[in-house]
Amino acid sequence: MSGHIEDEEMIVQVGDLELLVRDADKQAPAAARQFVGEWFQGRGIEYAYTAQLIVSELVTNALLHGQPPIVVRMVRDESDGRPVIEVEDSGDKVPCVQPGSDTAISGRGLLLVAALAEEWGTDPLAEGGKVTWAKCAL
Repeated sequence: MSGHIEDEEMIVQVGDLELLVRDADKQAPAAARQFVGEWFQGRGIEYAYTAQLIVSELVTNALLHGQPPIVVRMVRDESDGRPVIEVEDSGDKVPCVQPGSDTAISGRGLLLVAALAEEWGTDPLAEGGKVTWAKCAL
């Protein structure tokens, strides 16, 4: 998957910089997990499972409640060097953790992100849309 761009593809990886989902695509969470795994591996970080779970939930949330295109980026926090997952979409709806429910069949993704990430949040973009991010533990 690494380093290719083709106009016909719905999901495009640009080197190890970012993953672009051009339209709603059910393969996006799997592509995001692979992208994050490759990013971790390329930096010698062995344990990517938690980050892959987090990115899967953030991308799924963007697909269900945001607007394409969706961009996934991996960066390092300048203060402590920890990996940060960024998922950008064009929607204005701000994600929030839903109250727990034993009967709901969905709505647990951000609860899971909140439990697994060191910290997480959403930042609005000046041009519209938002970036939802999560800092990963090492």
